[in-house]
Amino acid sequence: MRDKVPDTIRAAGGDPHTALLGDEEYDLALQSNLHEEIAKLLAAPEDERIEELADVVEVLYALAEHYGIDWDAVESVGVTKKHEKGGFEGRVWLES
Repeated sequence: MRDKVPDTIRAAGGDPHTALLGDEEYDLALQSNLHEEIAKLLAAPEDERIEELADVVEVLYALAEHYGIDWDAVESVGVTKKHEKGGFEGRVWLES
C-alpha cells in the first residue's frame, strides 16, 4: 500500500491496522500488488488507464529499489534491448 493511505483512512475517521514488513514479506507484498495493479489496468476504461499505468509504474519503482537496482539502469537496459530486439510499435506477434 502507498505510504500515505493510513493517514487518509485516519483523516476520514477510520482506524487502519498496519504492520512493517520484513524483506521477504515486502517482496511478496510488492509482487502481489503488481499483479493487482496490472489486473486493474487491463480492466480499466480508457479514461482511467493513465491512473492505472501510473500505479503499475510506482510498484515497479518500488520493486527496483527493493532489489537494489537503480531505475536509470532499468531504463538503460530497456533502451539496449529495444535497439537489439526492437520494440512493440510494429505490433508484430510471433506465432511459432
